[in-house]
Amino acid sequence: MKPKGIVLFHGAGGNKDHRVLTQIEAVSEIPVLRQNFDYRNIGGRRPPPRIDTLVEEVKRECAVFAEKINASTSSLLVGGRSMGGRAASMAAASGLNIRGLVLLSYPLHPVKKPEKLRVEHFPNIKKPCLFISGDRDPFGSPQTFSKYLKLIESPVTMEWLEGQNHDPKKTDLVIEKLQDWILSLR
Repeated sequence: MKPKGIVLFHGAGGNKDHRVLTQIEAVSEIPVLRQNFDYRNIGGRRPPPRIDTLVEEVKRECAVFAEKINASTSSLLVGGRSMGGRAASMAAASGLNIRGLVLLSYPLHPVKKPEKLRVEHFPNIKKPCLFISGDRDPFGSPQTFSKYLKLIESPVTMEWLEGQNHDPKKTDLVIEKLQDWILSLR
């Protein structure tokens, strides 16, 4: 089934206007919702709440957007940058029925803490996944990703951006890889 929309959330220090999210919306052939988490809408530089709060926000916003575009959540691609993608992946693992996950600069572990992996929910992800990360991202090396992506039983596409870190500057490559992946889902 062709995806009918994309819902994207920002990273911990960003907002819905991050350049890669706005560029995805600008070139997308399907509706895109770039969504701030509630803590970002309050104003100021607040830290994000606990991840379970963000997971519930993902579920809520996906339901609202699906209704708005007259579709089901099962036709949506959901994800985002860093923490936003992590929350989306946890929502999918906990039962949010979606078409697939778009995980940009997924934070596999905190910086310099590779022992604190964020993969416990991976075996419960049952939808196709696209991961796009810089090969110099301090939140997860290609070697670490290759070891733990095997926990996801559904199809996983991992795209590496050569010479890029956690906030890749080559957004045209991100867009190209995302568009190719979306076409492969049809």
